[in-house]
Amino acid sequence: MWKQLADQWALVTGASSGLGAEFARQLASRGMHLVLTARRRELMEVLAQELHTKHGTRCEIIAADLSDPSEPERILNEIVAKGIAIELLVNNAGFGVVGEVSQADVNRLLQLIHVNVSALTELTYRLLPGMLERGHGAILNVSSLSAFQPVAYMGVYAASKSYVLHLSEALHCELKDRGITVTAVCPGVTRTSFFDVAGAPGWLQKHSSLTVETVVKAGLKAMVRRHQYIVPGWRNFLLTLLVRIASRRRVVKESTRFFRPRRNGDGNKPR
Repeated sequence: MWKQLADQWALVTGASSGLGAEFARQLASRGMHLVLTARRRELMEVLAQELHTKHGTRCEIIAADLSDPSEPERILNEIVAKGIAIELLVNNAGFGVVGEVSQADVNRLLQLIHVNVSALTELTYRLLPGMLERGHGAILNVSSLSAFQPVAYMGVYAASKSYVLHLSEALHCELKDRGITVTAVCPGVTRTSFFDVAGAPGWLQKHSSLTVETVVKAGLKAMVRRHQYIVPGWRNFLLTLLVRIASRRRVVKESTRFFRPRRNGDGNKPR
């Protein structure tokens, strides 16, 4: 499959840091050119220079905020205007929110849905017709270990990633005989800024985690092998099996151990 992808274009969302930047690096090392999109243009410009210097990669940068419902269409219009055909879509952009219902920022949760669900869906379904017409292409969707279960105090995020996994599996089945590969990568705790952004600072330092290099390598390997999903790390994969055996009530109850906010003596405010 890498021969098919070499010298072709990939669109990577959330490409300014973390998994997105690592996807860009590993794809560039395999001969792909890149359309990078994220909110922070400066970081993408530094990354693009790095990739051009190391690999001769051509990079197009489109600064965009996918929490804005109009942005996916603008991104795709710019790609068309540049005469670029996307052979690989990496739907990596996403974020989480941790907290109690009583303190929920509803607008922030709706932004989460726009990024994790709506933008991913629009980019996927708008790029698929071109791939089908050419008879080849690939889509790699970043889901999560939380896609396999509900997670208390992080319910909207877990639900959004369950959507990503289910959509990916359905499309994989629909498209596998038409030359299109769709794969979901479902990482557990990964060494990125995810938990700091989500509202759980310091959480990463208290738990075992995988590097971005490991997660991306596993995701790309699964895509090349045309797998419908991959859970990097054998312990993480074992957890997905355990939650299928346990009762749903037990599974969600156990999840409260991870993100239940601590309280002060007044019983109301998180520490």
